[in-house]
Amino acid sequence: MKSDLQIAREANIAPIDKIAEKAGFLPDELVPYGKYKAKIDNSAYTRLADRPDGKLILVTAVNPTPAGEGKTTTAVGLADAMSMIGCNTMLTLREPSLGPVFGVKGGAAGGGYAQVVPMEDINLHFTGDLHAITAANNLLCALLDNHIFQGNALNIDKERVVFSRVLDMNDRALRSINVGLGGEKNGVPRPDSFMITVASEVMAILCLAKDLADLKARLGKIIVAYTVDGKPVTARDLHADGSMAVLLKDAINPNLVQTLGHTPCLMHGGPFANIAHGCNSVRATRLALKAADYVVTEAGFGADLGAEKFMDIKCRLAGLSPDAVVLVASVRALKYNGGVAREDLKIPNADALKAGLPNLAAHVENMKRFGVPVLVAINRFDTDSDEELAVIASACAEMGAKCALNEVFLKGGEGGIEMAKALTQMIADEPAAYHPLYASELSLTEKIECVAKNIYGAADVEYSDEAKAKLADAEASGYGNMPICVAKTQYSLSDDATKLCRPTGFTLHVRNIRVCAGAGFVVILTGNILTMPGLSKEPAANRIDIDEAGEIVGLF
Repeated sequence: MKSDLQIAREANIAPIDKIAEKAGFLPDELVPYGKYKAKIDNSAYTRLADRPDGKLILVTAVNPTPAGEGKTTTAVGLADAMSMIGCNTMLTLREPSLGPVFGVKGGAAGGGYAQVVPMEDINLHFTGDLHAITAANNLLCALLDNHIFQGNALNIDKERVVFSRVLDMNDRALRSINVGLGGEKNGVPRPDSFMITVASEVMAILCLAKDLADLKARLGKIIVAYTVDGKPVTARDLHADGSMAVLLKDAINPNLVQTLGHTPCLMHGGPFANIAHGCNSVRATRLALKAADYVVTEAGFGADLGAEKFMDIKCRLAGLSPDAVVLVASVRALKYNGGVAREDLKIPNADALKAGLPNLAAHVENMKRFGVPVLVAINRFDTDSDEELAVIASACAEMGAKCALNEVFLKGGEGGIEMAKALTQMIADEPAAYHPLYASELSLTEKIECVAKNIYGAADVEYSDEAKAKLADAEASGYGNMPICVAKTQYSLSDDATKLCRPTGFTLHVRNIRVCAGAGFVVILTGNILTMPGLSKEPAANRIDIDEAGEIVGLF
C-alpha cells in the first residue's frame, strides 16, 4: 500500500473557499492561509448563534499499543462515510504537535485513505497556532523573571515559581534546568523546567475559551508563582494578560481544512490527553454544531483519559451534551492487552485476543456511566483473521454493545458505511442522557477517588506529602469546585504502564498537583508521568528529509 504521504499528495484537494461554501460559511467569514487552509472569523459565530445544535459524536478508543489504534483515522473516515450516506457532517480535530511528528507516534491527520489534508502543512507548522501558544506562554515566563530581576515588587518567592516554559518538541534535557546563570546581568538564578507546548495551561485556555474576552480573562487568572508569605501571583498581577492575548488573537479562531472525501474539518487546539485534557477547542466544536447536523470529534488516547476528560471537563465547562460515543477497538490492541509482545501482534492469536477483551469491556462500561450510547468500531488491519474479528463481535454482543466493522484506512469513507449507518440508527433509537461522572461540589480528593475507582478500577489512592499539602491549599484557596485533569500513562487503566488489560486491586499514586486557575481545572500528576517527553533511540526525525526539488521525504 502507498504511504500516507503518497496518498495525501495524490489527493484531489478542493480550494478552501469551496470547502467553506460546502460548510455553509460566507466568503467574508473566511481568512485564507494559502489555497487549502483558512481560519474562520468570529463573525460566523454571531451569524449562526441562533441555529439549533447538531448531534455530537465522540470517537475514543481502548488502551492503545505504542503506535496508536487509528482513533483519528476512524474519526476522519466516519465523517466521510456519514457524508456519503447523506448526513450533513463536520469533523472537529486537534492539531498535531511537532513532538510526536519527529518522535515515534507520528502526526495527527489520520492515515491511509482516511486523512485530513493538506497533510504536510497540518503536521508541520499549519497556521502557527502552536507557535503562538508557545510564544504567549514564554512571554509570561520572561515577564516573571524580569519582574524578579527588576526588584521583585510583588515579593515573589523564586523557589515557588510554578509556571514552566514550553517548547513544542520532545526534549528530555529541558525537564529540569536552572536559569539566570552567568552573573548579575543575566537574571536571578533559580530552578526552572520546560513542558511540551501541548501540556501548557495556555493551550488548555485557548481550547476552553468561548471568545477573545474570555480568553483574556482566563489568561489573567494563571497562577505563575507564590509570594514569600504564600499568596498566589497571577499573570494579571504581572500585567501580562493583555500582551499574551495579542499573541493569541488569530490563534483563537478555528482552522478549516478538509478530508480526502472533502468533508469540512475544523482543526483547532492540540492538548495531549495523557498530560492535559486531550480535546480540540470549544470554539471549533460549538461552531461545527451550529453549521452541521452531525459533528464527529475525538479525544486523545484511551477512553480512560481523553473521553473521561471530554465528559468531565470539556462538556461540563462548555455546556455540551454528547449524543454518542464511538469506541475504537482493534485486534492488535486487544492482543497487546492480552500479553502479546508488540513484534508478535501480526500473528493470529485468538486466545490472547480473548485475554485482552476485559480492557474493551472496561471502556464500554465506563462510557455508559456518562449516560451516552456506545458503538464499538472494530478497526480492521490486514493481518486480522476472520476468527479474531468474530471474537470481538461476539464479545460486544455479550456486553450489550453494538459494533460495526471499520475499514476506513484501506477504503476511506466507503469502508465506514456500515459504521455510519449503525451510528445514525443508534442515535435515533437510543437518546443520550449525558451527565458528568462526579458533582462539582465534591472535594478534590473525592473527585480523584471517584475517577480512580470508577474509571480506572483502582482499589485505593495514595498521596505524597507534597500532593496532600497542595490539595489542602487548593481547597482552602477556593479551587475545590474545579474538575480534575489526571495526568497518567496512556498504556494502562492504572498509573503503571506495565499493568495491561484490566488490572484490579491496584493503588493509584498521586505525587503532585497543579492548579490551572485560568483553564478551570486542577491537574493531578500520577505515577511517573512526564510533561516533557523524550526522543527514542531512533526518532522519526532521523528519517525525515527534503530533496533538491523541495519535496519532503520520510514523513509517514
